[in-house]
This record gives sequence, C-alpha cells and structure tokens, in this order.
Amino acid sequence: MHWNIGVIGASGFAGSELLRLLVGHPEFSLAWATGDSQAGVALADLYPSLAAAYPHEVFVSYDTALLEGVDAVVLGLPHGASQGLIPQLVQADVAVVDLAADFRLNDPTDYDRWYQQPHTAPELLSTFVYGLPELYREEIRSSTRVAAPGCYPTAVLLALSPLLRAGKIEPTGIIIDAASGVSGAGRPPKPNTTFCTVDEDFTAYGLLDHRHTAEMQEHLGASILFTPHLAPMSRGILATCYARPAGECSTESLLGTLADAYADESFVVVSERIPSTKATQGSNTAHITARFDERTNTVIVLAAIDNLVKGTAGQALQCLNLMSGLPESLGIPVVGLTP
Repeated sequence: MHWNIGVIGASGFAGSELLRLLVGHPEFSLAWATGDSQAGVALADLYPSLAAAYPHEVFVSYDTALLEGVDAVVLGLPHGASQGLIPQLVQADVAVVDLAADFRLNDPTDYDRWYQQPHTAPELLSTFVYGLPELYREEIRSSTRVAAPGCYPTAVLLALSPLLRAGKIEPTGIIIDAASGVSGAGRPPKPNTTFCTVDEDFTAYGLLDHRHTAEMQEHLGASILFTPHLAPMSRGILATCYARPAGECSTESLLGTLADAYADESFVVVSERIPSTKATQGSNTAHITARFDERTNTVIVLAAIDNLVKGTAGQALQCLNLMSGLPESLGIPVVGLTP
C-alpha cells in the first residue's frame, strides 16, 4: 500500500528529520512540504543534507487544496498551531499524525494549567490516540488520528511503564532527571539556545512546571517530579528515573521485567549496559537499563533515545506504518551512527 504524505511545518527540525526518513521508506513518498516562513525556499537550500533526495522541491504555504490526493498528513508545528488545522484535516478524511502536544492530553483543563491557554477544539481530544506504539499499538492500528508523544515522555514512559504495570515500583514519589540535546528546542534561534550560550554549559529549566509533566503522569498513572536539562549536544535524550520499590526487589528482577515487556519490540533494547545518547543517534531505538540500590532502597531506570527519531519523526513513521497496515518497522532505522 503506497501512501503520499504531506508534511505541515516541514522546515523545523522535526519536519526535516521526517523528510530524511521518508527517503528510505519503500511505501511512503513526500507529496509536499509546507513551511510558511520558508515558502518558496528550496528544501536543499535550507537543509543541504536533503539535496540529493529533494533537488527541486521547495517549501510551500499551506492551503486546503493541498489535501487532495494525499493519504496522510504529519504536522510538525509549534504548540497551539495544530488546533486550528485539525478540523480541516478531519473534514478532508486524511490520516493525521500530530507531532505537537495539541491532542496528547484527554482533559482540556490540563491545557489551561500546563500550557496557559485554552484548547480551541476540545471536542476532538477524545478522537486522538496517543502515538507510543509500544504501549498503544492496537489503538494506533485502528485509528486515523494520532498524537505523537513528546521526546521526554517517550523515554520516560518506555523506562517506567512496564515496572508500574507489573507493580514493581510505587506510583508516587517518582523523580525524573532528563537531559535533551538542543535540537529539542526547535530550529528558530532563541537566546538560550545559541552556540555561545549552550557550549560548555549544562543547565536545568522548567523547574516544577514543565508542560510534559502532565503527559507523563496521565500515561504512567503515577505522580512524578520532572526536571529537564539542556545539554551541549545536538541530539539525544537521556532520562534517569528514581522510584521506590513496591515489595521485594533486585536488579535482576527489574531487568527481567523490562526484558519480558520488550521481548518482541523492534525498537527497544534492554541490557545491563548504561544507555548512551550517542548509541541511539540517527536510530529509532530506545536503550534501557535498570538497577536496584539496596543501600537507599531505590530503583534507578535509565533510557536513551534520539529525540528527533524515536522522540519525533521515526515514531511518526512507526505510527503511519501501523495506520496503513504495513509492517511496523518498515523503512525505519534501528541502528545508531557511531562514531
């Protein structure tokens, strides 16, 4: 089954990564790529790395006429922008994967609390499926509207969900320290993401109220304290999660639970090795490990992903494969780039 894919907001890092991955997919092809701020600019001029695959394509301005003849649309827009477009896409009856947070939360009041603005299409929230295949595969397979998780939640949910579901850890008092590469902040320049600011620095942000907290709590069914950090690297997420054991615990039992949960997953590696962001670079694979510290009675779970692949564009392709009836791992890289 061949699908033509339209990408709205393709000029950002998430969109450009999706354009890169589409080149290697045997059943998906790019129909068009919008980038209103870059309309008329060649894809290869903004991203020379795409020149061999897209030598003549240019970014276009979004118009509903573009929806004719496409099978699916992926939105890579800033938060809030998807809400005004989704009703049009629903009316056009195309499959939708939204990479923003606009339809990830079930309760519209959560948008008031965590995003400081009301949701403009709350009636559509319940029609979206959360796009983490390892947790919601069958729901995604039967859906035409998917809200892809954020990069931080992807790493954290993969790390903790099997242990919570198995009753291995307590659902309260969970602490998450996670670091992201600068590409997670998007392509447009910001004072806190310039080279001179980020280079040789490591800093926390979003203390106590980072918006991804709501998303993680909703899908973990747990209470968490989340502290994100900005690391001086382009790509990657490393999440270090601390929790209390619920009963008898050991490193072996934790690793066993994780290994059993992901035994049939193409994009999750569980081992005793300490996860490294470098090992995930360019791949859709998450690397996970766990330890139990008897001295402090603490469970530690670590997960590493590439924030632009498993955290965004690769995960979108994983969902589109399921939605179109194709093999889930088709055309998606599983091996990272080293060195």
